[in-house]
Amino acid sequence: MGQILGLGMTHYPNLSVKGNMSRRMKISLDDPLLAEKFRSPENWHPTMREQWGSDQGQAHSDRHRQDLISHFRKIRAELDAFKPDFILIWGDDQYENFREDCVPPFSVLAYDSFEFQPWNHNHRGKNVWDEPDDKVFKVKGHREGGKYLATALLKEGIDVAYAYKPLHDGLGHAFTNSVMYLDYDRKGFPYPVVPFAVNAYGRWLIHAQGRPMRPSEAAEKIPAKEADLDPPGPQPWRCFQVGAAIARALQKSPWRVAVIASSSWSHSFMVQKHSLMFPDVESDKRYYEALKEGDWEFWRNTTIEEVEDRGHHELLNWFCLAGAMNELKRKPDESVFLESWITNSDKVFAVFRPNHAS
Repeated sequence: MGQILGLGMTHYPNLSVKGNMSRRMKISLDDPLLAEKFRSPENWHPTMREQWGSDQGQAHSDRHRQDLISHFRKIRAELDAFKPDFILIWGDDQYENFREDCVPPFSVLAYDSFEFQPWNHNHRGKNVWDEPDDKVFKVKGHREGGKYLATALLKEGIDVAYAYKPLHDGLGHAFTNSVMYLDYDRKGFPYPVVPFAVNAYGRWLIHAQGRPMRPSEAAEKIPAKEADLDPPGPQPWRCFQVGAAIARALQKSPWRVAVIASSSWSHSFMVQKHSLMFPDVESDKRYYEALKEGDWEFWRNTTIEEVEDRGHHELLNWFCLAGAMNELKRKPDESVFLESWITNSDKVFAVFRPNHAS
């Protein structure tokens, strides 16, 4: 019988570069199409005002960065203690591999191995490790595990895609950042990875081409008519079913597997009711309380329209994890909610150890 470790984390891009992680707030404030009511801090939530402070969020950014690093080290310690045969990562692809020629709702990337150069086209700034622009990361895949999971899902009637090699630019940053952050201290990353791609961006995927946008950019690039948008991402309940089916399959397997949901929660640049300026923190808190209590029905009963309204697009990765943990009858052994109104998103870390009844 297989053993399963459940983990939740983020792949927040700004953690990988030096500087103020709140800088997008300044960009939003300078945007001519920002809703007028959000221009004055007097109209902000008190926590948002406090985090922005008198230094444009620098102090909050510094604290938030250290909190993130600390929790990545804890997640890595859980991995090292568990010693998985491979890791499955639920992550989104933002017009990096899947583009106009093929956008599957789900795809198992059953690669033998993969390489990536995250700094080769980095436009955000100097990376925090001071690594050269041409640095190559090499990570083992687990084709056998990927084929096994695709087969198990198809046998259950879940029409998942699979791939043995990338279409375009290799792996999306949801996966590459996850690997880099799990090896934040650069001591080496020995674990094979099976990326599981979820089409989280749905209606905005092709028009936005994976780019975070401010209001003026969205007005230019995103069609006003719903009929002109791209098709939606998969329903949250379907992600829930996928996670449950994967848990059942892994229980029957010979492997020790860590399943990881990788994403921040609501993203400011997807929350249209907030003029793309700050995340839906209150919704994030409701989902976090349900996660802590193992109230998986609250998660299961979410619609894709609610996901889109709250900027919870990437939370679809966590809906897969929620389905798996519901199947295993688990709630988190440890979890933390890192509230951040000004760095684009709240972040959550969670650990579901396999010593619970499964």
